[in-house]
Amino acid sequence: MNITPEAPAAQVSSCDVLVIGGGPAGSTAAALLAERGWRVTLLEKAHHPRFHIGESLLPANLPLLEKLGVADAVKAIGMEKWGAEFVSPWHDHKQSFEFADAMDKSMPMAYQVRRAEFDEILIRNASRKNARVVEGCQVQDVNFLADGAQVQALHDDGSIETVHARFVLDASGRDTFLGNRFKAKQRNKKHSSTALYAHFSGAVRNTGKAAGNITIFWFEHGWFWFIPLSDGTTSVGAVTWPYYLKTRHEKSLAQFFQETIALCAPLSERLQQAQLTSVVEATGNFSYLCDRSHGSNYLLLGDAYAFIDPVFSSGVMMAMHSAFVGADTVDTCLRHPELAGKALKKFDKTMRVGPKEFSWFIYRVTNPTLRNMFMAPRNIFRVQEALLSVLAGDVYGKTPIHGPLRVFKGLYYAASLLNFRRTWKAWRMRKHNIADEAAVAVN
Repeated sequence: MNITPEAPAAQVSSCDVLVIGGGPAGSTAAALLAERGWRVTLLEKAHHPRFHIGESLLPANLPLLEKLGVADAVKAIGMEKWGAEFVSPWHDHKQSFEFADAMDKSMPMAYQVRRAEFDEILIRNASRKNARVVEGCQVQDVNFLADGAQVQALHDDGSIETVHARFVLDASGRDTFLGNRFKAKQRNKKHSSTALYAHFSGAVRNTGKAAGNITIFWFEHGWFWFIPLSDGTTSVGAVTWPYYLKTRHEKSLAQFFQETIALCAPLSERLQQAQLTSVVEATGNFSYLCDRSHGSNYLLLGDAYAFIDPVFSSGVMMAMHSAFVGADTVDTCLRHPELAGKALKKFDKTMRVGPKEFSWFIYRVTNPTLRNMFMAPRNIFRVQEALLSVLAGDVYGKTPIHGPLRVFKGLYYAASLLNFRRTWKAWRMRKHNIADEAAVAVN
C-alpha cells in the first residue's frame, strides 16, 4: 500500500519587523532593530555562506562595521585596500589614488572581501543580537493591511509560514521583491550595462601597500574590475554596454569572457598565467531605479531600491547606510507614530543621496573628457580631494565636498565645450549604446 506523506504543517508567527533578504542591508537592519528590543524576523531564501559578487568595500563602510560590532571579524577575512588604480588604453600611464588624500583623513583604507564570508558575518551578527534568522525560506507574497502586513513564505521543506508583521523591510537586493510586486522597478533610462565575471588564481598583483588596491581598466566596450582577495583569488569582471554581451551568439560564457579579456592588453598581461577557478557568470539589465523608496509600513533598502553601476564599489556601502537610516526610521514609526511622516520623508531624501552623487560620474565614466580628468588629476580648489571623498563613499556626512565638486563639474563642462566635436561624438555613441532596451538573455 502506498502511503502519501503528509504535507508539512503550516506555521503562523508574528513580529514587529519582517526583513526580506539576508544580504548586507537586511542583516544590518535586523541587527540594529533587534538591538533596540524589537521582535525581528529575517527571511533569507538561500543558505549562508553563498556566493555573491561585489567584493570591494569603501572606507565609509568601516565606521558602520564598527557600530555593528563586526569590524574585527571583517578585518580577519579582508584584504587591505588603500586606494584605486585606473588604467586607460588611451593613456601611456596608470593613475593611482589613495583614500588617505581625501578631504576626511580619518578613513584611509577599506577591505576587499569574499562576499560569502562577509555576508555570513553580518547575518550571524543579526542572529546573535536576537533577530530570528530563517534561511532557506523564500517570501512569496505580501498583503499590506492598515496595521501592518501579512507575509507568506515557503520553507525548503515545503512548509508554508504566514508572518504577521507591523513593518516590512525589503532587502531582497536585485530580486527587488516589492519593486516587482508594485511594478515600481524602472529601467534606468540614463544608464544601461551588463556584466560578466569570474574568479582567478595566479593573477599578477601590485606590490607592497598597493597589493590590495582595486584596478579599473577601461576598454572599447566598457570597463573591467580587478579585485584582489586575501586568499590569493582575484575577482575579475567586465561591465559592458548591453549590445556587446549579445555578440557572443553561440559561444560559451567562459570563451566569450576570455575573448573579452583579450581586448584589454594590460589586463590580459596580468592574467597571462592565471587560472580560472570559478564558473563565469553574467548579469543583464544591470541598472534600475524604483519609483518609490517606502510606504506607510514598508521600506526598500539597498539594491531593492536602486542599482546603477559597480564602477565605484558603492553598492555594499549604500546598502548598509540605507539599513542604518532605515532602522532609525522604523524605530521612529513604531515608537512614535505621530512622527512617522517626517521620518519617512527623511528616509526618502537620504535614499536619493547616494545614487545622485555617484550617478553623475557613472553616466560619464566612459566619456573621454572625464577619463582625461581622472588620468591627470589636479587639486585646484580641492577638487581632487573631493573626488577622492566620493570614491571613498563619503557622500552622506558633513565633509564639505559639494563646493569643490561643483568646480570639478564646471571644469568638465568647460573641457567638453573646448573639445566640442569629440564631446558630440561621445554623446552620440553613448546614446546609441544605451538605446538597446531589450532584455539580455543569459544562459
